[in-house]
Amino acid sequence: MSPRVLYIDDDPGIGRLVQKTLQAGGFEVELAQSGDNGLQLIREKHFDIVALDHHMPGKTGLQVIKEIRALDNPPPVIYVTGSEDSHIAVAALKAGAIDYVWKDVQGHFRELLAKSVQTSLEQERLRRDMEAADAEIRAARDRAELLLKEVNHRVANSLAIVAGLLTLQRHSLTDSSAQHLLDQMSARIMAIAGVHRRLYTSHDVTMVDLKEYLTSLIADIKTAMGDAGRSHPLHLNCAPLSITTDRAVSVGIIVTELVTNAYKYAYPHRTDGDIRVDVDVRDGQAILTVEDDGVGLENAQTSGGTRLGTRVMTSMTSSIGGTLDLTGSAQGTRATLKFPA
Repeated sequence: MSPRVLYIDDDPGIGRLVQKTLQAGGFEVELAQSGDNGLQLIREKHFDIVALDHHMPGKTGLQVIKEIRALDNPPPVIYVTGSEDSHIAVAALKAGAIDYVWKDVQGHFRELLAKSVQTSLEQERLRRDMEAADAEIRAARDRAELLLKEVNHRVANSLAIVAGLLTLQRHSLTDSSAQHLLDQMSARIMAIAGVHRRLYTSHDVTMVDLKEYLTSLIADIKTAMGDAGRSHPLHLNCAPLSITTDRAVSVGIIVTELVTNAYKYAYPHRTDGDIRVDVDVRDGQAILTVEDDGVGLENAQTSGGTRLGTRVMTSMTSSIGGTLDLTGSAQGTRATLKFPA
């Protein structure tokens, strides 16, 4: 099908000459002798492109082009002007014209207009192809993000089931050391599940809001410790920080180990005593501290353990390129984790 062109010009003689030139170039051309007439035709019929004269009675071409651009899915517009004032051409382009042609008295503009129509139609085709490609890419990205969220949802649920099975297994055991190991393993699994929970409820499936994640994780630990008869106040102060999924898993496991240890060993003879978790960002580094006011490292009753927790924390710290330092005194224990923010 030949491209359909609407030429708007109040001079019927020039209009017929333009029509003849464009038809010779393979275009189907319809004429309008006023801006309002042209707007009505655009509303009623499909045109691939519009060529619009500047000087017309009632409305100038600049007024008409604004009304054309305000329509739903408007056709591209080429502006035709007999004025040599460059400001008019600039104004037309700012108003939304795709090109402009100077209407000379000798009539050479008709061949230029035919070339401009051909070029503008090709530009419009490329623009629409790019928009369609962009839309397809966005749709594919949205589908991938939706699928990834569903995967994270299923992973979180599966991990929660595994943690539940460990809890059931714990209740069938009488050995306190074995029960303790299963408790630790369950806490680590729930720390990982928490990351996946955050991902399937987040707009960004590649990053985790650390404050939101730690708030949820600490609430889970607090509930678990409360069920075990340990109810020390647990406080979180976290600066705004987003980290990658892998780092969030490692940080969550480390925090779980440190906070759980503080609950179990910091206050062996007291029911009161705070545990504090603080995250700050300085000089491109995240600094996470877990501290208490308990008996300190030397007096903590940790004998008989497998030291698996220490090996886990060492491995997790190495995986995020960080360092972990433990300091203790009679006034308490402080663990400091530093890693690139």
